[in-house]
Amino acid sequence: MRATAVALAAAIVLFPWPANATGTVTIQQPDGSVKTYANVSIRANSSNLVLTSSDGKGTLVFGRASCTKVGELLQCLEYDATLFQNGERMHIALKNGTVWYNPSKTTQTLSHSSTQLPYRGILMSAESKKGTYVSLTGVVDEVIK
Repeated sequence: MRATAVALAAAIVLFPWPANATGTVTIQQPDGSVKTYANVSIRANSSNLVLTSSDGKGTLVFGRASCTKVGELLQCLEYDATLFQNGERMHIALKNGTVWYNPSKTTQTLSHSSTQLPYRGILMSAESKKGTYVSLTGVVDEVIK
């Protein structure tokens, strides 16, 4: 279990970040320890959410199961993640995960919440089957079409 949490942390931290990186990732390990990392680079395309270290050595890709438009927001249900690091690929099965994304040009409020997302704002929460929690808040740096 701890190896998965360490691998996740290594994918998104431990490296200097580009100036445009605007995400914050929090990782809670099964033992309860929590680490927060600022300045995470965030990219998105039609089927993936991609977090990459500035040196390109660590990339964490979250796939999606389905997306639904809720007002102006997009809600996606995550089903798995893949870590690419040191030339290796490691699949990370998720127990659950949800991403909220604001593609509209105006700030939007999440349904049944006071949380607001700016244009390209993103909010994600996921739990691995091994019990590691990963959350992300920020603004998507690049949308790949």
